[in-house]
Amino acid sequence: MEDIFESWIVTRFIAHRGLHDKEAPENSLLSFKKAIERDYPIELDIQPIEDGTPVVYHDSTLMRLTGKDGYVKHIKDEKELKTYRLLDTTQTIPTLKETLDFVNGQVPLLIEIKNGNLSTSFEKRVYEILKDYKGEFAIMSFNPFSLRWFLQNAPEIKRGQLSSSLKNEKIGLLKRLFLRRIALSKKTANPDFIAYKWDEVPNRHLKKVKDLPLIVWPVQSQADYMKVVKYCDNIIFENFIPRI
Repeated sequence: MEDIFESWIVTRFIAHRGLHDKEAPENSLLSFKKAIERDYPIELDIQPIEDGTPVVYHDSTLMRLTGKDGYVKHIKDEKELKTYRLLDTTQTIPTLKETLDFVNGQVPLLIEIKNGNLSTSFEKRVYEILKDYKGEFAIMSFNPFSLRWFLQNAPEIKRGQLSSSLKNEKIGLLKRLFLRRIALSKKTANPDFIAYKWDEVPNRHLKKVKDLPLIVWPVQSQADYMKVVKYCDNIIFENFIPRI
C-alpha cells in the first residue's frame, strides 16, 4: 500500500475548485480542463439535489454563482440542473458522474462531500458512482460520520478530515467543539489526512494529530504560501500559481 506521505495528496499542489477565473467558473468542467492542462489535481465539492443525484457545487444557495434564487437541494433533477448557467457563461453545474467521465483519470481528484446530516444515504449514492472509477481520488468532509461510513464500507478510499475554527459558521456549540477537536474526529473517522483552514495553522488541536499529513486551504497567494509552508505538507490553492 502506498505511503500516504508519498501520495499525490501530499506531493502535488491541488487546485481549489479547478483553475477558475472569469471565463471558467469554479467547479465547472472548464475550470477542470484548465487544471488538467497544467497537470494539477483538482479539489471539488459535491452535494445532492432533490432526487439524490450528486452534483458539483459548493454553496447551498444558487444566487452567488447563477444569479437565481433557491437552494441546490431543491433542484428536482438533472434536466432542471442544466437550466442554470454559472456566472453568465455557457458552463452549467456538472454532476459527479459527468465530472468523472470528463476527467477520466487524467489528474487525481480530491472530493469534498458536503453532508451535514447523520444520515449516510448520500455517501452510499456517491460510492456507487465512485466504485468503478479508474482514476486516482480521495474524499474529505467536515462530517466525521461521513468519513466513518467510508471507513466501514470502503476502507480502501483515502479519507480526509476537514476542519477549522468554524468561527463564522452557524452551528451549535457542541458540534463546533467536536469538529474543532481533531483528536475526537480521529477516533470517530480514523482519517488518512487532515485538511485545515490555512490561516488557522498551527494550533494546539493539530498537535494531537501530527502523525497525519496536513493540507491547508485555500491558499490564495505566494506570500501566504510562504507563511504556511513550514507548518503543512501540502496546499489547496486558488487565484495564483504556487512556486516551491
